[in-house]
Amino acid sequence: MINFDRIEAEKTSLRNQFSQNFPFPYLALDELCDPVRLDQLVDKIPDPIEAQIEHSRDYVFARNKFEKSKFREIDPVFEEICQDLLSTRFQAFLQFVTGEKVFIDPGFHGGGLHQGGAGSFLDMHADFNYHPLQTTWYRNLNILLYLNRDWQRSYGGELKLRHRDGDGSVVLVEPLFNRCVIMPTRDYTLHGYDTIHFPPGRYRRSLAAYAYSLAEQPAAREARSTVWYPERSGLAKRVLGKHWPMLVRIKGSLMGSGTARKS
Repeated sequence: MINFDRIEAEKTSLRNQFSQNFPFPYLALDELCDPVRLDQLVDKIPDPIEAQIEHSRDYVFARNKFEKSKFREIDPVFEEICQDLLSTRFQAFLQFVTGEKVFIDPGFHGGGLHQGGAGSFLDMHADFNYHPLQTTWYRNLNILLYLNRDWQRSYGGELKLRHRDGDGSVVLVEPLFNRCVIMPTRDYTLHGYDTIHFPPGRYRRSLAAYAYSLAEQPAAREARSTVWYPERSGLAKRVLGKHWPMLVRIKGSLMGSGTARKS
């Protein structure tokens, strides 16, 4: 499904775009996939409410957001894109463009099919940096493939990018159908999206894959859970976001990782 011949032919230019983009390195790659096959995939996406897909565990920092990491079981067309994402060919492309020695998590823990319903939002955040089950897997990249046909700016929901230590400037990336965003996961690579206004019965949709690198030992860098930086929020929510990693550590020690259990 992935247009490998095209992206490999353009890989040097794409590497330059990745390294030169602001506010941190990232790539917005259009037409990653065969549009006909991807269109067929979108037709197979179930309504998350009817299919009883689990809500996000981001609690107060997200609204009406559904996640299914086991998306490949939906239909064979999902298995096709899954195999392309996990292929050595796509791995080599990611490594060339980003300069990072990475591989995609085959379990798609925390990733997979994401759908935002009416009024959905996702506060600005820096992602967790170690796999919830594989303690030597350092989370290095996000790969986000958008599935929003006929998206319009009035819908909102653009991907927002901001450097934690920058001047506050925000870059907006439209979540267009067949657009793939590749970005690093660091403590300063903040991202999220504002409240969406999609028509009734429509969702902000994407496939999310996370690429990891092998650490020399468990938690070779300081492990963290997701850190939240909510904007236009009250003091209580900002304080909660600041202390969220500590609360997650306490919950994890008592109940285990929720991310690892998601379906």
